[in-house]
Order: sequence, then C-alpha cells, then structure tokens
Amino acid sequence: MQNQIVIGKIVAPHGVRGDIRILPLTEKPEQFLDLDYLLLSDGRKLTVKAARFHKRMVLVTTEEIKNMNEAELLRDKEVLIKAEDLPQLEEGQFYVADLVGLPVFDTEGKQIGTFKDSLSTGSNDVYVIAVPGEKDILLPALKIYVKEINLAEKRIVVTLPEWVDEE
Repeated sequence: MQNQIVIGKIVAPHGVRGDIRILPLTEKPEQFLDLDYLLLSDGRKLTVKAARFHKRMVLVTTEEIKNMNEAELLRDKEVLIKAEDLPQLEEGQFYVADLVGLPVFDTEGKQIGTFKDSLSTGSNDVYVIAVPGEKDILLPALKIYVKEINLAEKRIVVTLPEWVDEE
C-alpha cells in the first residue's frame, strides 16, 4: 500500500468563515468526523476544528483557513490520509491499493494478468485485470468468480466466466 491514500476532494468553500466542502471518495465517509487534521495533495496539513455532514458533502472547519477567499484557493485539492490511519477492515475486505499489481491466476495456476483497479457499479464492484498485449478483463467481484485473495502470498485466484474470451 502507498503511504497516503486519497479519501476526498475539496469542491468549494462553504460560507464566508473559511469552511471547506469536501466530496468523500471513500466507502467510509464517517472517518472524516474522526480526523484531527487534513493532509492535502500539495503537502499542507490543516488542523480540523470541526466536521459535519451536509447532504453528500463533509463540511470542515480548520484552524488555518479563516475566510472564503483562503478556502477558495483549496478548490480541487485532494484530501489524503496516511495508510496506517485507515480504518481496520473486516475479514475478507481489502483496500484496492493493496491489490493493485498483484498477479491474478486461474484455478489451474496459470497467470491471467495483474490486478489493475476496482470499479464501483452500485450492485457489486468489478475488478479490472490487465492482460499483457490484450484488452483488460472486467470481472465481477463476486465469490463465484473470485476464489481467493491472498495478500501474504501476493496472489489472486479467480474463475473466469464463460463469456470472457481466453486464449
């Protein structure tokens, strides 16, 4: 896993006192309520005084940002978190950053490709498997297809659906 993970994006100021509006880019947006500071993509660290939800956004008040003009300068900056500060996951759950680059094998042990990304579709995630010299394979992240994810052995074992063209 990388040292820092993107968990949100600053989209706009909120009000005239320097509050910032953040779009959460995490499955656990409630973690914003427990943050003591915000790490920004430009390297700055802002001390969180207060955080609350408003519609789909998180509104954050910081020590350093005092007015709307200062908050406006933060527009489009990513909000990061240190990897070690990420919430603990339940058994069988993984962070995508931990999976990227892992080799993906079929049940016979033949390497199909490498894990490239995970797409959220609403009903279930879809894993993107990069296959050298070919199109990426899109695989529903369901137990019927994903047989094993083993971080210790650095490998993923899958069964490809019959509709996936395989040579």
